[in-house]
Amino acid sequence: MNPFMRLLIILLFASFSSVGQKLKKADKVVITNLQAHITYLADDKLEGRRAGSNGEKLASEYISSEFQKAGLEPKGEKGWLQPFEIYDGKQINASTLLFINDRELKLHDEYFPFVFCPGASIEAAVSPAVKETGVPWFTDLKDIIEDNKENPHFDITNAIKTMANKVAGKGATALFVYNSSAIADELKFDAKDNSQPLTIPVVYLTAKACKQYLADESATLDLKLKTAISDKKRTGHNVIGYINNGAPATIVIGAHYDHLGYGEDGNSLLRTAEKQVHNGADDNASGTAALIELARSLKLSKDKNNNYVFIAFSGEELGLFGSKYFTEHPTIELQSVNYMINMDMIGRLNDSSKTITVGGYGTSPAWGNVFTALSKQKYFTVKYDSSGVGPSDHTSFYLKNIPVLFFFTGLHSDYHKPTDDAGKINYTGELFIIKYIESLVTQTNTKGKLTFQKTREPATTTTARFSVTLGIMPDYTFSGNGVRIDGVSDGRPAQKAGLQTGDIIVQLGTFDTNSLEAYMQALGRFHKGDKTTVKYKRGPDTKEGNVEF
Repeated sequence: MNPFMRLLIILLFASFSSVGQKLKKADKVVITNLQAHITYLADDKLEGRRAGSNGEKLASEYISSEFQKAGLEPKGEKGWLQPFEIYDGKQINASTLLFINDRELKLHDEYFPFVFCPGASIEAAVSPAVKETGVPWFTDLKDIIEDNKENPHFDITNAIKTMANKVAGKGATALFVYNSSAIADELKFDAKDNSQPLTIPVVYLTAKACKQYLADESATLDLKLKTAISDKKRTGHNVIGYINNGAPATIVIGAHYDHLGYGEDGNSLLRTAEKQVHNGADDNASGTAALIELARSLKLSKDKNNNYVFIAFSGEELGLFGSKYFTEHPTIELQSVNYMINMDMIGRLNDSSKTITVGGYGTSPAWGNVFTALSKQKYFTVKYDSSGVGPSDHTSFYLKNIPVLFFFTGLHSDYHKPTDDAGKINYTGELFIIKYIESLVTQTNTKGKLTFQKTREPATTTTARFSVTLGIMPDYTFSGNGVRIDGVSDGRPAQKAGLQTGDIIVQLGTFDTNSLEAYMQALGRFHKGDKTTVKYKRGPDTKEGNVEF
């Protein structure tokens, strides 16, 4: 008997023994299936199921196969799949180069173009000490860095942009910047910066390059520069199956199946530089496994008053890419959606507290009666959260005025770490969550289409990096300059400042918000009670509003 089979038997025995004779034969089949699904999806060979990767492809093929076995119909745009583009920031194209005196400099080691460089090709003979019209200029950042070393609001990147625009107005064809100060500038090619290209190229020379080429600033340098910056993109895939009962309304049941890969996107909580696979057994192979089992069960159900769409979303870990794409490009009539159930991290039901959280309780007045009818179950205690907004895919549906529910067993010490493995899943606990959701669906079978109700914004988030908020839901899929608003919360600073869904925030106070990361960094500069302004674009117009946090 190989070690894997021995482990499988031990885990299954542990799961069964926790409830003894209470488990029926059908329940044991579900637990066995959950074990198989999660073990496969959280295997190292899938390399963490990063959206757009080969691991995601293997996972999507597995889910498609299981949907087919369950008797579902494909409901993607290409069979089971719905492909969508993932904006992955900017990249320096291979055609970028810099020669000085016929020697090619090494990218990043000796130089790099800033992300806001336009595409350009320049050849010139120039002395760094001379600033003439029609040639590149050289500028040492030492003075401006040292003058602002005690200024918490100083933004070196914005200072360089201002400098570049100024020298371009004086006839410079490019700007080379370097730092001879002992104070580190922390400058690098920022792939997440969505700034618009400037009129001239701006290139950073490292200390290594300066030592070789700028020791004598009066010397003449023969320069050959070519810059090419482009969008970096990859393709993710939603997996969509359908049960057509010929009903007027459709229930959407979803779970994201992507995870962090090796943590390449900066969302790992592993604090070492070691490259490790993040298997994401709970996050969210657990929800995906439940999705497959619910599809299998509901295909055989007598509840025929709704159709069912089962969606395994990708790109959730990047900012709800897959669910947003589906709600913008639905493969069913979105107006026919009755409600949406989202399962994200439902595999760690605590055997002591036996508590699950159900979000979205306030998104329909019908949920109160539904959950009252389910209150006799003894498997676990339900903690309710009324908000329809949260850090998972149900948010995309809530923003389309669709009632939602979000099932979640809580954060744990393995969250977003390589240690989130299949052996730590509470399979029996997940079985009971699935049975509970089945009962919930049955309770709504004869209620017709549920009424949508708007809810409050949640008071806290799990990844807060700042002490204030504008009260917006960002569009994480937006790849332009600024932060596009997907939703505005009632009574929060953004609404009071006049911002609306679809507006693009380009500046907060004196800080440019050309990317989501820049926006969050800007928020981090403010505290409760602070007052500032917000600059935003609405269509072709640029507007400004007053903000008080």
